[in-house]
Amino acid sequence: MNKYVLYTDPGHAWLEVPLRELKILGIAKDISSYSYVKDGLVYLEEDCDLAVFAEAKDKIKEEFDWRVVHTDHDAACRGYQRFDAASV
Repeated sequence: MNKYVLYTDPGHAWLEVPLRELKILGIAKDISSYSYVKDGLVYLEEDCDLAVFAEAKDKIKEEFDWRVVHTDHDAACRGYQRFDAASV
């Protein structure tokens, strides 16, 4: 089972996933600009993009889990570059 990190702050959450995995799953083009990217890692926003990822994993019958890292202030990924599906 693959393990990931879910970063949370008081307002939102993002799952950290390698960009190469999104490409392998064929969903990189489906990720919105509400997600962020830095150093080959994509931070999938919880409302839509995390669901796209979960559905893709479900289609290939691959389970995954995450551990939560919470901060009481804005998560660092809020300062990263917005994901641009057209550039991947």
